[in-house]
Amino acid sequence: MNPTDSHIGAARNVYTVSALTAQIRTLLEKNYPFVWISGEISNLRVPASGHCYFTLKDKDAQIQAVMFKGQARSLKFDLEDGMQATGFGRISVYAPRGSYQIILEYIEPSGAGALQAAFEQLKQKLSAEGLFDEKYKKPVPFLPAAVAVISSATGSVVHDIIRIMSRRFANIPIRVIAAAVQGDTAEAEIVSAIETANRHKAADVIILARGGGSLEDLAAFNSEAVARAIFASEIPVISAVGHETDYTIADFTADLRAPTPSAAAELAVPVKQDVSYTLQVLTRRLQGAIVRQVRDLRQNTQKLTRRLVHPRQRMDDLRIRIDEIHARLTQAMKRIAANRRERLCWRHDRLMAVPLADRVSALADRHQNLDRRLKSAGKNLVQEKRARLESACGRMNALSPLAVLDRGYSITRVLPDKTVLTDAAAVSTGQNVEVILAKGMLTCRIERKNNNGKKDV
Repeated sequence: MNPTDSHIGAARNVYTVSALTAQIRTLLEKNYPFVWISGEISNLRVPASGHCYFTLKDKDAQIQAVMFKGQARSLKFDLEDGMQATGFGRISVYAPRGSYQIILEYIEPSGAGALQAAFEQLKQKLSAEGLFDEKYKKPVPFLPAAVAVISSATGSVVHDIIRIMSRRFANIPIRVIAAAVQGDTAEAEIVSAIETANRHKAADVIILARGGGSLEDLAAFNSEAVARAIFASEIPVISAVGHETDYTIADFTADLRAPTPSAAAELAVPVKQDVSYTLQVLTRRLQGAIVRQVRDLRQNTQKLTRRLVHPRQRMDDLRIRIDEIHARLTQAMKRIAANRRERLCWRHDRLMAVPLADRVSALADRHQNLDRRLKSAGKNLVQEKRARLESACGRMNALSPLAVLDRGYSITRVLPDKTVLTDAAAVSTGQNVEVILAKGMLTCRIERKNNNGKKDV
């Protein structure tokens, strides 16, 4: 609208930009002190200050939004571009740009709610880091020396766990570490309880338990701090949070998940009667295995004893074998000599039939020469074989324990079990021993002994 002369001539109320902006700000903040607003998050920025700047928009309009660090830090989920969200805040004007914006005090994803969104985001984050991987799960001991229970000291959960474990295995130590399982302090108290159990080595297994509840009630068990405390625990953790259908971040991180606290008590300790019966069965099996092994070893020892040959008997067998070989060799040499003699006689007869006197004489000389050579070769062969046999006998004698006895040594055996004595410390003064010589045997009594150069009379 163009100003008319009347407008121009009238008294003017001229605003400065700052004054007009301030008045607009006052009107907006007065008429819209706090409002609920819903839209899609876009252009999200989180600078080093920690404040969140983004745009809330729908298909027809958009508004700048701010959430300061103090409020953003309390969010259980991460803001993301494209997220449909509902927030609560106050309208304000940012004077330097002359734009209006909403300063949010609270925001949650539209639909599922903030806690469910936080649950899904944290689950994806920890899963990507590997906190849920089976390779990191610690085995729960079959029979723990003690069990630590982290739960509310006044709730029925602790009493149910103690009752069931005492029924299954009486007198097993149960250490209750009290911690809030709901409310603002629950997260910190649960983390502290897990760290305390590990620091004092309070048990071989930890049961983290509480009854069922809403997602808000189980918020502490869906926190990142509790999940990391469970993962860092050197003691295996059994998670028993909520009812059978409830799943929390603690369940995914724990080494073992129980559907209920009562089931956790049953998983933590076995039934004492079952353990006793199993031990009896295993004991009988072990005893039977030992008896069979001793019997087999005894039979094997008896077989080896029967197969063991005395050195003197072995030497006698070798001498007999040598004599047999010598006899066969002598007979063979005689047969060879006789065969050659027959062949010479045959040739001699043939030559004698020839009337040439000089040829007969030459053949006779050759016959005599061959006869001498044959006898000499036979004699040398017999002597060589005899020398080899005597050398073998000498080596056998040198290796024989009896040969050692022939050189003046003796074998001493402790009576009455006749074990061979190799150490003076194995006998006592006054004890009887048996001394085996090359010829004969002596029974002696220990009058004095020397252990490593020190006399003990």
